[in-house]
Amino acid sequence: MREYVLAINPGSTSTKVAVFKGKENLFETRLDHPLEELNQYKKITDQYLLRKNIILAWLQEIAIHSENLLAVVGRGGLLRPIPGGTYKITEEMIKDLKAGVQGEHASNLGGILAKAIADIEGIDAYIVDPVSVDEFEDVARVSGMPEIQRRSLGHALNIKAVGHSVAADLNKNFQEVNLIVAHLGGGISVAPVKLGRLVDYNNANEAGPFSPERAGDLPTGDLAKLCFSGEYTYNEIKEKLRGKGGLTAYLLTNNAIEVEKRIEEGDQRAKLIYDAMCYQIAKEIGAMATVLNGRIDAIVLTGGIAHSSYVTSNIAERVSFIAPVMIYAGEDEMKALNEGVLRVIRREENSKIYEEEVLTHDKKL
Repeated sequence: MREYVLAINPGSTSTKVAVFKGKENLFETRLDHPLEELNQYKKITDQYLLRKNIILAWLQEIAIHSENLLAVVGRGGLLRPIPGGTYKITEEMIKDLKAGVQGEHASNLGGILAKAIADIEGIDAYIVDPVSVDEFEDVARVSGMPEIQRRSLGHALNIKAVGHSVAADLNKNFQEVNLIVAHLGGGISVAPVKLGRLVDYNNANEAGPFSPERAGDLPTGDLAKLCFSGEYTYNEIKEKLRGKGGLTAYLLTNNAIEVEKRIEEGDQRAKLIYDAMCYQIAKEIGAMATVLNGRIDAIVLTGGIAHSSYVTSNIAERVSFIAPVMIYAGEDEMKALNEGVLRVIRREENSKIYEEEVLTHDKKL
């Protein structure tokens, strides 16, 4: 009997996997991949056969047979810009994942692995709300410099999943609510969600509030001077913007728990920097409120750092005049992937076809 959904979420050196029966998470684990094995491959997507065999071995270990799988779902990667939703994985999508049309990333393996395992049994494979979800209104794409267009790249999977949960808790449909969702993690995305659509948000890699690892918005003139100072290579500047920016640059740690411990011990510099991060998050929420014309059902704080009452209370104090603040701490990507498939299986929404959506959402200014 086909009754299980297999969810796959690849990371740079591991693959998270989970098996669901309905909404129940029966098994979940992280399969680690030694660097010496991964380093044999030139491209990340070339690792798919290695990872596929390890996933199949894990399924055998937990006595879940492929003939009992109802569907397989993978984390969506850096595809072409497409609206949110649950997508059947097609050959055109696989081509774009392998080509890395918006960049190489471990998440590109999600769809490839899901399709490879689903094909064993001839069942459907899906991705849900990939990083490249693009529901921007055209006005949000204009940057101020014709050579550069604002792109929609962010934490779409968790933001949409939390949006569905918030709407249900408000006894409404996701397509009936206006929300501002702030995903607070290693990167920070603040998104105005208008009747179920992500109509704008900051690319957490290069804009918005600074975060534990990323520099966020910067004074562009000073950044240009730094780039051409001769003191740094291109790659060193990239690292300062993403990976070694934000809290890491100021406090030499990306660990929010450690920063809060320093604050408790009286470290005033740590307090200033941490408060500045909260200040910038609140300021971004305020800016995004204008996108929704102030008509907002709730402001939602999610992601790992939303576990911190220091952070959430600091932000709420500044923004609660806009709308009620709701906290959905953490992120559960495996649950979000499964729920996207369940909505299709239960006919609560229709699955989408990648090629059709790409053709109708090719936006250039």
